Order: sequence, then C-alpha cells, then structure tokens
Amino acid sequence: MGRRSRCRRLQQQQRPEGAEDGAEGGGKRGEAGWEGGYPEIVKENKLFEHYYQELKIVPEGEWDQFMDALREPLPATLRITGYKSHAKEILHCLKNKYFKELEDLEVDGQKVEVPQPLSWYPEELAWHTNLSRKILRKSPQLEKFHQFLVSETESGNISRQEAVSMIPPLLLNVQPHHKILDMCAAPGSKTTQLIEMLHADMNVPFPEGFVIANDVDNKRCYLLVHQAKRLSSPCIMVVNHDASSIPRLQIDVGGRKEILFYDRILCDVPCSGDGTMRKNIDVWKKWTTLNSLQLHGLQLRIATRGAEQLAEGGRMVYSTCSLNPIEDEAVIASLLEKSEGALELADVSNELPGLKWMPGITQWKVMTKDGQWFTDWDAVPHSRHTQIRPTMFPLKDPEKLRAMHLERCLRILPHHQNTGGFFVAVLVKKSSMPWNKRQPKLQGKCAETRGSAQLSPADPTEGKPADPSKLESPSVTGTGDTEIAHATEDLENNGNRKDGVCGPPPSKKMKLFGFKEDPFVFIPEDDPLFPPIEKFYALDPSFPRMNLLTRTTEGKKRQLYMVSKELRNVLLNNSERMKVINTGIKVWCRNNSGEEFDCAFRLAQEGIYTLYPFINSRIITVSMEDVKILLTQENPFFRKLSSETYSQAKDLAKGSIVLKYEPDSANPDSLQCPIVLCGWRGKASIRTFVPKNERLHYLRMMGLEVLGEKKKEGVILTNESAASTGQPENEMTEGQRAGETHSPDAEEADTPDVTAGCDLAEAHLPR
Repeated sequence: MGRRSRCRRLQQQQRPEGAEDGAEGGGKRGEAGWEGGYPEIVKENKLFEHYYQELKIVPEGEWDQFMDALREPLPATLRITGYKSHAKEILHCLKNKYFKELEDLEVDGQKVEVPQPLSWYPEELAWHTNLSRKILRKSPQLEKFHQFLVSETESGNISRQEAVSMIPPLLLNVQPHHKILDMCAAPGSKTTQLIEMLHADMNVPFPEGFVIANDVDNKRCYLLVHQAKRLSSPCIMVVNHDASSIPRLQIDVGGRKEILFYDRILCDVPCSGDGTMRKNIDVWKKWTTLNSLQLHGLQLRIATRGAEQLAEGGRMVYSTCSLNPIEDEAVIASLLEKSEGALELADVSNELPGLKWMPGITQWKVMTKDGQWFTDWDAVPHSRHTQIRPTMFPLKDPEKLRAMHLERCLRILPHHQNTGGFFVAVLVKKSSMPWNKRQPKLQGKCAETRGSAQLSPADPTEGKPADPSKLESPSVTGTGDTEIAHATEDLENNGNRKDGVCGPPPSKKMKLFGFKEDPFVFIPEDDPLFPPIEKFYALDPSFPRMNLLTRTTEGKKRQLYMVSKELRNVLLNNSERMKVINTGIKVWCRNNSGEEFDCAFRLAQEGIYTLYPFINSRIITVSMEDVKILLTQENPFFRKLSSETYSQAKDLAKGSIVLKYEPDSANPDSLQCPIVLCGWRGKASIRTFVPKNERLHYLRMMGLEVLGEKKKEGVILTNESAASTGQPENEMTEGQRAGETHSPDAEEADTPDVTAGCDLAEAHLPR
C-alpha cells in the first residue's frame, strides 16, 4: 500500500461518525463544503505576503483588501458566444427568464446576487455572479439554471470562462482577415473567442483569416479540439508542438513558397499561477519564488519565438495568470531589449473602458525560495547562476528603461473588480527582429528560407549561445527568392508525397508523441464521389469543392470535412513540418444504405451553417410550430406539420433535406434568429438529425422549458400539445404509430441510422 493510501485510510478512521463527504459533523470540512477526507487548506503563505509587500505591486492602503479578496472563492462568470446569430436570443433568454428567477433567492442562507454584466466586455456578452461552481452544481433551487449552463456550453452558445481570461483576445483586436497563432492554447477558452471574432459577419461562411491553435501537451490538444468543435468553424487548426520551437510554416502565394507570418499572436504562456489562488487553492501551500525562476527562461523563449513569427505591423499579446514581475515585466523588458526597436509596447489604456488595472512596474528585485534578495545580476553568487539569470533583473540604464514604457503593461488585481489576478502586455512589431535579415511586411511578397542560415549570435544577457532548436533565427545571405522556392520544392518532391494528401510527418524528421493521427486527404477534382452530391443538392458553382477532405486514403469515404482555402494552403505545404491534431468541420456523412437513394451522403448538422449558402435544392421553409414538432418528436408524419411544409416536402425524393426557419419581423414575440436544421425526408414523415444539446438550445429559444431527456416512443410531452388535444399527447401518438407502423408507408426502413447524441428532449411550455 502506498503512502497516500495509508494516509487516506488513517484519515477515514479518524473522522467523526456520520461525517461523510463533507456532511454535517465533519468539522470545518463540512462547513467549507470541501469533499473527500483531506484537511482543509489554510489560506496563508507568509513568504507570498512578504514577497509582494516588498515589491509594492498593490497600492498603499489596499493590502488587506487584496488578501481578503484572494481568500474569497472566485465568482462564476460566463460568456455568450458573440459570432453566432443566436447570441442576442440567448442574452434575451438569460435576462428575462433565468436571471429573473434568481431574484430574492437564498441558498444555504446566502442571498443570491442576480448576475451582472462585466462593464468592460462589449455588448453585455459576459456576466458574473457570486454563485460558486459548487453551489451551482449542488443546489436544487438552481438546478434549471445549472442545466441551462451545461447544455448551452456543450452546444457552443455559452462559455464558462474566468473574467480575466477574456481580456487577451479582446486586446488582440482581431479582424476576419487575420492569420492568428495561439501558441499555448489549451484548454481553449481564449481560442474560441478568437474564432468568434473571425466570424463576426455570419453571412461570410469562409473568412479569409484562420486560427492555428497549438499546445505542447498531446492530451490537452484533444480538450482543445472539443472546445473548438463547439463553434463549427472551418477556419481552425489544432497542432501539437513545443511553443518555444514551433516550426515556421510555408504557404503557396502565386505559385511560389513564402514563409507564413501571423497578423495576430496570442502568447498566453505557462506560469506559476499565483493569480489563480481563488480557484486553485493548492497554490496557497505550494507557492514559492522558485516556480517563477524556473519558468522565466521558457516564457522568454516562447515570447521570442512568437515575435519572430509575427508580421510587421502585427500585434502580439503576452499574458500570464501570475502577478510576479519575474514572469511579467522581466520577460517583456528582456524581449524589448533584444528586439533592438523591432518591438514596442502598445498603449491600450483606452481599449477596454471600465476595466480597472495597475500599470506595469519598472523596478523589482529577485528573491530565492529561502527569502534571499538580489537587486542586480552582479550581486548574484556564481553558485546561483543556473537558477537566477540576468534577464530577470530590470535594466540599469534609466533612458532605455523609460523608452520601453513598461507602464503600458496591465496588471489586474483581484480586489479591484472581484476577479483573479492577471498580467497582459500588448506588443506591436515595427520591423523584423535584428537576427532576421528579411521578412515580408503584412501581406508582403518576400520569402524566407529555413536553410542556408547561420545561427543567431549568442544572447549577451543569457551568457550562452541560443539553442537553434528553440530559437530559430536565420539570417539569409546571398540567396534569391527564386532559389529559395526551388530548393523548397525540390526538398518536397523528394519526399514521395501524394498530391492532396497531408499525412503525418516522417518519424526521422520529427518525433511524435501521443496518438497517431489519420491523414488529411483532399478530394481530387475528378473524384466520382462528388458529382452525385453536387447534383442532388444543386450546389452553387461557387462552392469550393477543392476544400473538401476525408481522413482516409483507403476504402469508402464515410465522412467529408471542409476547411477554408487558406487552411488548405497551410495543410498541403507543411505536412512534413507540423503535427496536425484536427482541422475542418464535418459537412456530409455516408448513409449506411446510401446507394438506395440518389445521393449516398446526407448533410451533417455540424457544418450546415457553412454549407447552407451553397445549397439550392432540397430546402424546406418551416414555421416555428413545425420546428417545435420536429425537435420534440422523432418521426412526425406529414399531417402533423403545416400545410405549407407538406406542400414543399411531398414532391421531394427521399433523402437528406435542409429545414430553414426564417424569423417573422412582424411578430417580435417570436424567435428572431434564423435556424437551419438537417433533416431526412422519408416516405411519410420527416425527422431531424440534430445533436441533443443543440435541440435543447433551439427549444429554449422558442420558450419551451427543458426538463430532461426522457423519451417515450420518440414523442415529447408539452403543455401546449396536451392543452390543444385535451388528452395526453403520448397516448394519441402511440396509437397512431401502432396503426401506421404496419402500413405500407412505414418509416423503419427508409431513414438512416441516427448519429450518437441526436436524442430527443422532454420539454413543456411554462405556465
């Protein structure tokens, strides 16, 4: 038995009778609501207090408020996704239904504060409340609100994200045409914000820009994929690399290879996390300055690599959830110094009105884990040179220090707006880095090569040569653009690559960790698979068929995915440089009995909003009442739908269809956002293929209150239907279904298998 197991057993034996999992009688543990059998963590750390009082990062007279705030639990915050057309409807639903139900509510003797919008977040799309996550999960009075949050989060309409975490993407000032790199992206809440900004105009299915989201941890990359998939964007790619040595990518521009430089880079680096004490209480007992000293070098390498890949005129945001200047101002100052004027700090003081922040500091000291202070590098004994580096200290030259404008950095303190602690710096690139001799400006025409390059000079502040695997800093001498392009093409031609296939990189060129990914195979122009699809759905001539891909090189193609043409360019030109975890959205799925119909592929709900603008056939316009029926009954017969819907459906051949609801502006009480659903036209009925949480979302937006997922013969009970018939809906329908299941028009054989997650929800109209 291990030491931890023995301790656990001993603690269980010592617990008072009846004290189970934090129940009453469990002493402090029960009162605090912590679960398990571990002693409560004391929120005290004398070294932490000594360190930050000495550095004076908290204004005079505010220290007690600062510490009191750190000991309080972090309020719950949520963000409504801004790019979806349903954002306003969700906001309306939250404000007029769920928030109103929280008024005058008490939970465990504590009055529930009605959620308030974050004053600095645009368009009231972010809210905070004093409800902790534990209370939300455990309180019966808040069950409906909690179910709403969970379901809407799963369907991508709400993101439960810490308030300060929302700041970096806002300061990037993203436009739909920007090429964006998120260097340390997992778990992905900031990445989803970036995707939303790309899709600011919902009428443009393929923005020119894209997001490449990277993380060094293979397993966390899949969490990142899950987050990104909720937004169904064709403009996101998840890759798995060490951010400090993330490879340079190439793209094809007018038939020649050019280095990809990013317009926006988010550099949210790994940090000690002492700004997260309110939610990660382990930090209280584990905090030491050693964490910051060990992370400083990695943070600087990641930031340097980001700066190298930033386009001239581009913007990079460096952020940490740490308050420590060793991880914050020291990294920024060192980066600015080595950039020799190529980078400068942007003044963003007016970009988020309502946000309270403290300016960056210009003087700080370095402390060891045992409390020894050093004010400059010269005072550090040789025995500590591996732990403490010269880049950790502020510059001695006052003029250089003034020119850096470190006061333009933002430090968010927890007690100012009841948030976590955070640090943000916004950097703008004025010219190429001094060790990069050539670099195209934004939308430029120059090219750069990885070959024929000398290593960057030794970093004078680090005292040792830069590691070429971590800081790729080429300077090209005497190599023309044409020679570079030819050299690159020759290298790729020797790789035995198949056209249109972006497979995993060769093992000799790059070590792979984690799961082996399937290749990304683009559909060739002459593939016989596409013409039947094109004809069946009457696809517009402008449909970008070259952007369709599958994940298999052999056998039947079961799913078709779609990416933007810009990501297609990245995929095809970098298969040997990067490990791609996921990209593209699913737009078509093969029917199990597809050959019986005119088209073997049915539409997938995941990609319908991207695909819909190109479809000119098999579209049925439905009313709001039709949508309710289609989402609450598994296979409603034609006669249950409106006559207008039936007249559109009766002449269509069996197979996949699009169901479109258009809002009625003359009736402001009805749902005011368009809905597009994937469906199936059978012999005598229509069914929808919509994931469970998306069904629940649409039902809520139409005023139906969802209670659960109970299914009765594929029919959902609603107050509305029971009131209109005078008898239980399920009895009537079961009888009808029993009579019609054995008729010649039975539906069992002519609908494809339902995909996982397309369950029905039990709902009723509020009284």
